[in-house]
Amino acid sequence: MSDRAPRATLLVVDDEKHQRESLQMILEDEGYRVTAAADGRQALALAGETHPEVVLTDLKMPGLSGMDLVRALAEGPLPPRVILITAHGSVERAREAHRLGAFDYMSKPVVADELLFRVERAVESHRLNERALRLERRLKGDGLEAMVGESAAMREVFRLVEKIAPTQSTVLVRGESGTGKELVARAIHSRSTRAARPFHAINCAAIPENLLESELFGHEKGSFTGADARKTGLFEAASLSTLFLDEIGDLSLQGKILRTLQERELRRVGGNETIPVDVRVVAATNRDLEAMMKAGQFREDLFYRLNVIPIVLPPLRERSSDIPALVLRFLEKANATHGTSVAEIDPAALDLLVRHPWPGNIRQLESVVERAVLLCEG
Repeated sequence: MSDRAPRATLLVVDDEKHQRESLQMILEDEGYRVTAAADGRQALALAGETHPEVVLTDLKMPGLSGMDLVRALAEGPLPPRVILITAHGSVERAREAHRLGAFDYMSKPVVADELLFRVERAVESHRLNERALRLERRLKGDGLEAMVGESAAMREVFRLVEKIAPTQSTVLVRGESGTGKELVARAIHSRSTRAARPFHAINCAAIPENLLESELFGHEKGSFTGADARKTGLFEAASLSTLFLDEIGDLSLQGKILRTLQERELRRVGGNETIPVDVRVVAATNRDLEAMMKAGQFREDLFYRLNVIPIVLPPLRERSSDIPALVLRFLEKANATHGTSVAEIDPAALDLLVRHPWPGNIRQLESVVERAVLLCEG
C-alpha cells in the first residue's frame, strides 16, 4: 500500500473473494483507503461506519443485489457515488441502475487503468457535490455550515444531524466546553419542520436556581415577591419550535422537566392552569451523566428521555486535521469584524496551532486567531 495519505475512502462489494481482493489491491496501491464487503448487507453496515465517497459493487449477488444497494445508498443529502461492475450481458441492467442513481458502470474483466479512471471521476463528482452542499449551507447561514470539519468524526456528526433533523426526537449533544454544541442544536432546528419558528436557548448553569423555574415554565402575577406581571416561560414560548437546554447536567428542576417532556404540558409557577406544549428539546452537557446517575445526582429516567438520539462532539485535539480550515475561517471572520486585512498565517505558526492540545477547544482557537489578527503588525 502507498505511504501517501489516503486519497479517498472506498467500499468494494463482491461475493467472489478473488475479485474483491483484486480490486482492493489495485485501489490501495493507488493510495485509496479501501474496505471490502462480501455481500450487500455487510456493505450497508460498513457504509454506515466508514462513509465511503465511492462504492464499487458487483451487480449480481445473493441477497441484496447491486441494484438494491444503489437504492439503499441513495438516501441522504450526500450519498456515495456507486460504480456497478457487471458481467457481459448484464449491461442493460447496469444502465437501468444508472437511471436509478448509480454514477457509472463497467464490465468484467476489470482493466486497472479503466477502473482507476472511473474511480477518480467518481471521487471528483462526490467532492464537487460536497462543496455545493457546503455552499448551500453557508448561504442558509445555519449552524452546520459554521462547523468546519473534514475529519471522520465530524463527517459522522454532519451525517447524524442531516438524518435526525427532520424527526421530532429529543437529542442529547455531548462534548467538552467549546466544541460547538449549540451550533449542532441550531443546525438541527434549521433543518427541521420547526425551522420557520424562532430557536430558543438557555444555559441551565448560568441562571440562579431560584429564577430558573420561572425562566423555563413562566409564572403568574403575584406568585412570588417581584412577580408584578404574568411571564411566559421558555417551554411555552418554544411550543412548535426547538428549545436548547445547555449544561443540562447542572439542572436542578429535573423532575419538572421530565414531567413536561412526558406529558407535553406544564403549569406556570403559582398557576393552576395546565398548558399544552409541543416542544422539541435538544439538550447538551460536558459532564459525565452516567457517573452522576450512579452518584444519585442525575435522574436516570430523565437521562433516557433526553438520550434518544446521542451526538458526541470530539475535542479539537482529536481532530487536529481540521485546524487549518478552522484557522482560515476565523481569520476571515476576524478581518470582517474588525476591518483588518491579514491575508495568511505563517506555516510555522500554523504548525504550532495544529500541534497544540487546545483545552478550550474551538472557542479557544477562535480567540487566539482573533487576538493574533488584532496584534499583527505585518
